Amino acid sequence: MASLVELSDNEYDEVVVDDSPINDEGGEAPEVDDGVEEPKVGMTFSSEEEVRSYYMKYAKQKGFGVRRRNSRQSEDGKVRWFTLVCARQGITKSRASNVLRPRQTERVGCKARVNSVLNEDGGYTLSNVILDHTHYCSPGKSRHFRCFKKVDERVKKRLEINDEAGIRYAKKKNADFYYAIDVGADMRLKNVFWADARSRAAYQSFGDVITFDTTYLTNAYKMPFAPFVGVNHHGQSILFGCGLISNEDAHTFEWLFESWLKCMNDQPPNAIITDQDKAMQLAIARVFPSSRHRFCLWHILKKLPEKFGSHSQYNEIKSSLHKCVYDSLSENEFEEGWCEMLDTYDLRDNGWLGSLYVDRRFWVLAYVKCTFWAGMSTTQRSEGMNAFFDDYVHSRTELKQFVEQYDSALMRKAENERIADFSSFNAEIPCISRYPIEKQFQKTYTIAKFKEVQEEFRGFLYLSHSYLGGDGAKYEYVVADEIEVSDGFIKRVNYNVSVEEVDPLNITCSCKLFEFRGILCRHALRILAQLGKTEVPQKYILARWRKDIKRDYLNVKSSYEATSNPVRKRFDRIQSCFHSLCSNAAKTEGNCVKLIAQLEQLKQEYPEGNSYEGTTTPGQAMPMDGTRGKVLSPLVVRSKGRPPSKRKTHPVEKSLKKPSTRRRLPTTEVVYCSIIF
Repeated sequence: MASLVELSDNEYDEVVVDDSPINDEGGEAPEVDDGVEEPKVGMTFSSEEEVRSYYMKYAKQKGFGVRRRNSRQSEDGKVRWFTLVCARQGITKSRASNVLRPRQTERVGCKARVNSVLNEDGGYTLSNVILDHTHYCSPGKSRHFRCFKKVDERVKKRLEINDEAGIRYAKKKNADFYYAIDVGADMRLKNVFWADARSRAAYQSFGDVITFDTTYLTNAYKMPFAPFVGVNHHGQSILFGCGLISNEDAHTFEWLFESWLKCMNDQPPNAIITDQDKAMQLAIARVFPSSRHRFCLWHILKKLPEKFGSHSQYNEIKSSLHKCVYDSLSENEFEEGWCEMLDTYDLRDNGWLGSLYVDRRFWVLAYVKCTFWAGMSTTQRSEGMNAFFDDYVHSRTELKQFVEQYDSALMRKAENERIADFSSFNAEIPCISRYPIEKQFQKTYTIAKFKEVQEEFRGFLYLSHSYLGGDGAKYEYVVADEIEVSDGFIKRVNYNVSVEEVDPLNITCSCKLFEFRGILCRHALRILAQLGKTEVPQKYILARWRKDIKRDYLNVKSSYEATSNPVRKRFDRIQSCFHSLCSNAAKTEGNCVKLIAQLEQLKQEYPEGNSYEGTTTPGQAMPMDGTRGKVLSPLVVRSKGRPPSKRKTHPVEKSLKKPSTRRRLPTTEVVYCSIIF
């Protein structure tokens, strides 16, 4: 303590340590000032509150939180000195009952602080200043710190009321909002697709794998809700556009996929997951011929009770099928296990199993595990997104309301992502081992993905390995893993791990977890640790799981986000200038070619500029024979059965009266596209 402020030894006994966020003492958090002076020893302030206010502004500008660490009062109640520290000061001892599952902590021993002492004028002077932080600081995430979250009760109540009603302070039209409409000869709406600017831009970062599902939610016209969903670096669902369709045949899916592909600048995903639907399968083969298509395994296996529930050997058949699917490490193993199952239970004439075998390359793990699926094993990812929207729309939501509530749902999604970003930068999960490799992942990956990596390190307890041989540059190992199948039942599985001592090092495992989920498996990690490797090659640190991944969509304006991010403000200013420039140049081919050539030259001057190209396609609407925007509402359609909803009733739905049993849905309502979109 003596290094922070000049005090005599007998004064330490009366030091008060409150260790609390300073904003909890009252008052609103200060706004960011773009020119706050850096703290220096000797700076004077008229009061304790002035010191606090100044350091809060500085902290918010730099991107770190603040706590009042300790203080000392004299007999007259006057504060003689006090210390303001970075919110990540100190070290937290884990109180987790299981040492292999440590709790998340924000304390990393940061030394940044300022000390203030009472001066002769009754004010305060900075006696000691430490500016360096032991962690990353981000001004864009400042508002998530606890000390900056104080909101006036009147404003807070108004925000709550507006949020319940789905009202935002501003809803601006965005030229990068994309939509496509499909109408019939009778001018009645058949299908509609839309994607906001942020969703389109997000596809550039996380569009390698998508799921598509239509089996959960419908609107007032029984039109299935069809979202295109991916996963971000936190493992959260992220939307890439969605549609409402009037039919579930191959022609309709083909129209929807083509609309979505055009919206995404004709860049198909590397892989796509759907349920086992022949119409989807045909449409995907036509529109996404280069994409790896996979069926949802859960949708397939849930049909077992329906197909074999009455069979006298149902449990044995179920067990054999699960063993074929989950335990086969190679295609040959699956083929042998499948044939043995058919012969054992006399099932060679079973039509359902026959169709599954024909489509085995679309769903059996042994055939699909060499493709990267970003941890999305089933279309439950899409169902989760559907359930998320289900909090905002209901069975009587009409098209215009549907689009409006869509914004409210995405606003919450965007906020959840920002909170996860903040958490990954402002906290960490302590390592459970002394291996430097684990520390490498801790510093690089988001918290959600590091937890997955740490799960593999926990599995070290159940591994044993042996050396098979090598030729001086390539080595082979066998790793035995004990896997808990059910309570009290453990099975032992052997995996082959191959290591090539090249630059950079290559390591592969027969479990294919890295190829399948993008997470290095425990078997490979165990061998690397045994070989004394202090870090894994960068090719095994996926960019899409990094906490510092560059995401251009954060700079894209959307109708459901409001931010004071200076980068976003500058981006909007530049984009506004380019919008008019592009509109003028697009009128003739000559001007278009000339502008493109000039932009190519400009790229050399700004090599680190925005690389997103998904905002150039304007919104699309079908021609309406001179009556622009007038489309009749769709007819009520019939579609596949959907699981019962378990959602909470939304406030909007509560305000609606219960419909009469004789109520008829509107069939002549006119939908104005220009209003909706």
